[in-house]
Amino acid sequence: MTTTNRSLPARLGLVAGYGAFPIELAETLQKQGIEVHTVAAREETSAEIETFSASTCWLHVGQLGGMIKTFKAAGVDSVIFAGKVQKLHLFRNFRPDLTAIKALALLPDRRDDTIMHAIVGLLAKAGIEVRPQVEFAGEMLAGEGHLFGPKPSADSIKDIRFGYTQAAGIAALDIGQTVVVQQGAVLAVEAIEGTDEAIRRGGALGNGKATVVKVAKPQQDLRFDVPAFGPDTLETMHASGCRTLAVDAGITLMIERHRIAEIAKRYRISVYGCRPEAA
Repeated sequence: MTTTNRSLPARLGLVAGYGAFPIELAETLQKQGIEVHTVAAREETSAEIETFSASTCWLHVGQLGGMIKTFKAAGVDSVIFAGKVQKLHLFRNFRPDLTAIKALALLPDRRDDTIMHAIVGLLAKAGIEVRPQVEFAGEMLAGEGHLFGPKPSADSIKDIRFGYTQAAGIAALDIGQTVVVQQGAVLAVEAIEGTDEAIRRGGALGNGKATVVKVAKPQQDLRFDVPAFGPDTLETMHASGCRTLAVDAGITLMIERHRIAEIAKRYRISVYGCRPEAA
């Protein structure tokens, strides 16, 4: 889980999926002077992506050969992924091209990581490198220390440090990446239900002062699997009575940063970036 400092490319391919993240990232790339050539999923991606792209090719999920041809035609030799593509598209109205059919036939299973590593391999064979999203995220990455909302109290800092070690433990076991803690006790551990449900369970057991800690996995593949949070996370925390959010600094993506700042101020939720050595 390393991020190397490399020179910015003149052009970059963007594989865009669902949500605000691909649009924010494309805008960030454009501001850095990078020419963005986007392959967008017809089933998922917002048309707004075209605003920040030098070229946009709309393909159905599964048209991997078309994706490679598009990037090669644009002179792209490195790409990044941004935004999820719902797995249901593999089973409903799925339109794979011949490249995808051959690749799927060789997969031992259809887990997310298995599929993504297969796509990375296909791109590599075509001379196209998949680079980590965090290399280009800029201000979308959470910094270290107090970020938004009121400064966390001394008790909250203690819970952040405690929660970080607990979250790192479950992340190392690939159980989840989030815990909810209060006064040195673990109220909830994220599993397959996801971050929001863990926050709801933990918040319900607290007294309105619970702390949420979200970390990266030790071997997290930052090419397509980066921890992130956005306005919905803070809305869930507010509804559940959680007052502090701590995330992995330098790794975690903040989606719709301006809205995060507004919501944290409105609900008086402390947002804090933590590094392993500080925890």
